[in-house]
Amino acid sequence: MPLHPMLASLADAPLADPQLVYEPKYDGIRAIAEIGGHNSRLPGHAVHLWSRLGNEKTHQFPEVARALEAWGRKLKRPVVLDGEIVALDQKGQPTGFQQLQRLGGREPTAPDPPATAFIAFDLLRDGAKDLREQPLLERRAALEALLRKPLPDLIRISEMVRGDGRALYKRALDQEWEGLIAKRADSKYRSGKRTPDWRKLKIVREQEFVVGGWTEPRHARSYFGALLLGVYKHVGRGAPRELIYVGHTGTGFNENELARVLKLLKGLETKECPFRERLKTNERPHWVRPRLVAQIKFTEWTADGKLRHPVYLGLRDDKKPEDIVRESHQRLHSGSNREVQDSTSGGEAPDLITQLNELESARRDGILTLPSGDRLKVTNLHKIFWPKQKFTKGDLFRYYARVAPYILPAVADRPLVMKRFPNGIAGKPFYQHRAEAPPPGVRVEPIPAGAGSERRPQIIGGSLTTLLYTTQLAAISQDPWFSRVSSPHFADYVALDLDPPTGTKFDRVLEVARWIRDELDALGVIGVPKTSGADGLHIYVPLPPGTPYDAGLLFCQIVATVVSQKHPRVATIERSVSARGSRIYVDYLQNILGKTLATAYSARASAYAGVSTPLTWKEIDRGVRREDFTIETIPARIEKVGDLWAALRESRGVDLSRIARYADKARAR
Repeated sequence: MPLHPMLASLADAPLADPQLVYEPKYDGIRAIAEIGGHNSRLPGHAVHLWSRLGNEKTHQFPEVARALEAWGRKLKRPVVLDGEIVALDQKGQPTGFQQLQRLGGREPTAPDPPATAFIAFDLLRDGAKDLREQPLLERRAALEALLRKPLPDLIRISEMVRGDGRALYKRALDQEWEGLIAKRADSKYRSGKRTPDWRKLKIVREQEFVVGGWTEPRHARSYFGALLLGVYKHVGRGAPRELIYVGHTGTGFNENELARVLKLLKGLETKECPFRERLKTNERPHWVRPRLVAQIKFTEWTADGKLRHPVYLGLRDDKKPEDIVRESHQRLHSGSNREVQDSTSGGEAPDLITQLNELESARRDGILTLPSGDRLKVTNLHKIFWPKQKFTKGDLFRYYARVAPYILPAVADRPLVMKRFPNGIAGKPFYQHRAEAPPPGVRVEPIPAGAGSERRPQIIGGSLTTLLYTTQLAAISQDPWFSRVSSPHFADYVALDLDPPTGTKFDRVLEVARWIRDELDALGVIGVPKTSGADGLHIYVPLPPGTPYDAGLLFCQIVATVVSQKHPRVATIERSVSARGSRIYVDYLQNILGKTLATAYSARASAYAGVSTPLTWKEIDRGVRREDFTIETIPARIEKVGDLWAALRESRGVDLSRIARYADKARAR
């Protein structure tokens, strides 16, 4: 069974950060390369190339396989590399994916330069040694030692720069790369996981296109499926211009925009196809007179003149359709316009905090322009959400804007449940699971609604646009699932929720937390504590990949039961509130598919405007006041102590086999 590659998230990253390294993002096929080595038991120094989905690619790229096999004869032991198979241009430089597809396993003739190459960027195994638990920079040093020059031209090592990716990013712009990958220098290799430890910095382009038609919707889609897009081209002197089809887009719309655009389209409908060639579309097309101009962002032009990954941004009424041609100078979408020069360079979106302050001071609604280029309507920023402190909805926005780099990794790729407080904490809240017409930039995925097969559209965390959109909806807290959208039935961690009765001193909650810490220590398990942001405290435990919710629930049940049996006068697992009395409830039942807790750095609808704040065990031993952790104090605390919650993401999952022996010992006491 081949190793599964670690995957990068789309969370943004700064271009200068001492904790990050930067590599080119190659536009090829991700490949895990197993290379036999001189003493390998594999026949003929075998090489296997595996795609990210586990499909073998060895025979599709024999040129690369032979080069790796010849190089592997010099090795004394087998190795496993992670890298990318790329197509090469005539100058021997990596080129686009489309060229790789066209090769399709065809071998070049002898005089031709190599058509493909394998670019290695990670070393996963070296002989019997598994390197995946080592930090990235240690793995990189081992890779560089292994891939010492001279190397055949078909085997290369990825370029990497540490701490400052601005010069590399400028090259990416100049040479029209797909983008960069930013990686934490200390990141461990998490096979099969998409994690913000690795982040894609895609370069996104933008221009206007003429709308030539639309397609019928399919499945549950409303109004229309996609817009059909084109540009004008002059074909000769005196000849009429022709509208050339360049692609279609069905993403970037909400329900209101779909309805608005369709109304405009129907007013222009015609039986005549406006494009030079009649198109073959997946769904039935409708043609329009070419009067509408759409603003589109996209990643690149393909070799055959089509748009790759186009996304609708809006209609332009200030552009004439007849002026729309393919632009030779590529404009960057503002989400790609990261700072690559000095701070005097213009064109950046106004600072979010400044925008929020101006709107709230004017007591008016308005549009926020986010660093990604997304635009978000915000309303009622002056509304009081916390009456005692006079904190407003605008204060909540400003808090989340400040802590976004820390809270976004905690909710990335996880379904969110919203508890909305449209009138602040003094008003009546309500829960919302289903996503209802969110704006562009907010990720929505169909999520299993329970044990059955029903699925519902649900908001997925991980982007600043999503974080601020849920804030606009008055969702004070960020409440993610314990599992990711890609593997909803497998939890990444479990939590013990310490729920004290009203009036209980926080010192007693901390005492129960220390007892849980003692039990986790006996198991050799890390526990990561945080305040709940209200009255209680949460202790999270990382799980190994592929752990079903039931297994995590059983783990927590056993630990909670042992603590309650050892300290029956203070701790309990009684679900009935009346049966608990003055004891602290050690709740293990949050570890069920679809249940949530407020995540780290989440604001809470508590009277003191609390924040669910990661703590150190030294702080728990010393004692803390829960009221000290608020939306007003946490940004400065993070600057001082750093991201304590990162320990949960970076820790190895608990060895669940230990829990059976632990339970046996507990019963024997």
